[in-house]
Amino acid sequence: MSIEVKNLFKYHGEQAAVKDVTFTVNSGEIVGFLGPNGAGKSTTMKVITGFIPASAGDVSVCGMSVDVDSLNTRQIIGYLPEHNPLYLDMYVKEYLEFVAKIYKMDKVKDRVSDMVKKVGLEVEQKKLIGALSKGYRQRVGLAAAIIHDPQVLILDEPTSGLDPNQLVEIRELIKTIGKEKTVMLSTHIMQEVEAICNRVVIINKGVIVADNSAYDLQHDSKVQTVYVEFDSEVSQQELNKINHVKKVERVKGGWLLETSEAVDLRKIIAQHANKNGWLTLTLKTEEKSLEEVFKELTK
Repeated sequence: MSIEVKNLFKYHGEQAAVKDVTFTVNSGEIVGFLGPNGAGKSTTMKVITGFIPASAGDVSVCGMSVDVDSLNTRQIIGYLPEHNPLYLDMYVKEYLEFVAKIYKMDKVKDRVSDMVKKVGLEVEQKKLIGALSKGYRQRVGLAAAIIHDPQVLILDEPTSGLDPNQLVEIRELIKTIGKEKTVMLSTHIMQEVEAICNRVVIINKGVIVADNSAYDLQHDSKVQTVYVEFDSEVSQQELNKINHVKKVERVKGGWLLETSEAVDLRKIIAQHANKNGWLTLTLKTEEKSLEEVFKELTK
């Protein structure tokens, strides 16, 4: 396991920010760490990176305890915090060279040039960081997080402030990094999770409420919803007569029919429509969006 969190607690005074959190992240896996504001995401990430100590529980990175082997674990972790701390009065390349020297890297200038190309900073590399847009500052932070070639990458809101084109570029970069390293990222952008992550861990009020792939979370529902559209007017009373249908709702263009029973509702609707001479124009299972799943688990 690249990241292993066992029974983690973190208290701020008497208030528990994280309560008995347990999960693992494997090598080569990109895990989305989701939750509402104040759910405990950033706190958990700060404990993993060694920025703050745990109140109780065990956290290890690549087999090393972050409490016992604090310096060693920090050397193999790349961390981009939510509030990206940068020296605004330094130039981009100057700052990255400074970070590379902190990690005692060889061929500093070559490594910095490589990072500048990797995160798309070529045009801005000779500017003061304070003169950069928020999106480009985020790129500088990402470059600093990966400049020492870490085994584990922790990213807290990595695409904050990026425009749509920059989003695509940074997503592709994270996916590329994730082929060789362990990546854990938090975000509020559900499309980003679906595009990048192998797995999703959702935390709410300091407690893990889901840990699965995005696909399984969207399909792990006891309620089956089917959208159907007919070529002629069909009343709600007639649709309520269909076997196993528990709920009927009128929507633009057609109807939503629901059941909580383990049946293929599409087949039952098609058979009923054929029996009554209704021509079916559309018949499909409605898939929950990851955003809907998130709302259900954290409301």
